[in-house]
Amino acid sequence: MQKHAIPPARFFTQVSNDIIRHPRLSAEAVRLLMWQLSLPGDVDQPLSETAKRAGIKKTAFQRAKQELIAEGYVHEWRGQGAHGRWATRQLVSNVPLSAEEALVARDGDRPAEPPTAVEPTAVEPTAVEPATGEPEGRSVGRSQENTEGNTQNPPSQPSPSSPLIERGALALSSVSHRERQLRLTGREVTGLAPLAAEWFLRGASLTDLREALTLGLPERVHSAAALVRDRLTRKLPPMPSFAEQRVQETPAAEPRVASMRECRGEHVQPRLFRPVAEETLCPACRREQAAETATTTTRRRLIPLPHG
Repeated sequence: MQKHAIPPARFFTQVSNDIIRHPRLSAEAVRLLMWQLSLPGDVDQPLSETAKRAGIKKTAFQRAKQELIAEGYVHEWRGQGAHGRWATRQLVSNVPLSAEEALVARDGDRPAEPPTAVEPTAVEPTAVEPATGEPEGRSVGRSQENTEGNTQNPPSQPSPSSPLIERGALALSSVSHRERQLRLTGREVTGLAPLAAEWFLRGASLTDLREALTLGLPERVHSAAALVRDRLTRKLPPMPSFAEQRVQETPAAEPRVASMRECRGEHVQPRLFRPVAEETLCPACRREQAAETATTTTRRRLIPLPHG
């Protein structure tokens, strides 16, 4: 086969053959990455908008984005700005970057900032969290038809020493053990445990968490950790209302059965009774036992003694 290629004199983008021939990136992922890299440096355009312009549908875009995240070409950080607006800051690179290398590329020579301190210069804006007593006004700007990455309430990240994090780690380990497509390493479980703990903090059950992670899985999962992080963030349940929190915080009255004990006497069906001290028999069995003892004593008194 002959090739005839004329190098463009202007308006071109240098793309590595590693991207074009990448064995794990789909055609949509390569197209999305090349479109984003071809944008001028002063254009701050989110990946979702690029996908629309490139003709990539929503489902294909989600899959392509996860592939790019898994391979290190895309990195994201959620943060809250000075005005309380939560946003997702994205970094797109033409070479794969580790998490540490991405932070260096994002911040330059400055010390790496935690994700919660990122200024809202990122793309993919999310819903504004209104302050108490203030009206919920519509945010200025275009409507966000693509809600990718949005959550109604940003994660509050429980304390690392919280028992909820241990519960979250156990839940993720259980899902990883049962679901072959979601196998996680110990380090990945530790890193994702705070997100899982946030679910429990908001009143979700283990079943809720497991179903959110396992239902509707794609046929091929390129990165289990990236998929789990995306679902834990995107499907995060809303924070319960004040009334629901009061119900959760109010300790439930001790059930009556908790202070009762099963009788050790002979019964056709188990019988529970409330002991006064350390009794092991119910009142009926104690009365029956006392009656038998009295009858035995009386019989002994009536037996004639032999005469010598």
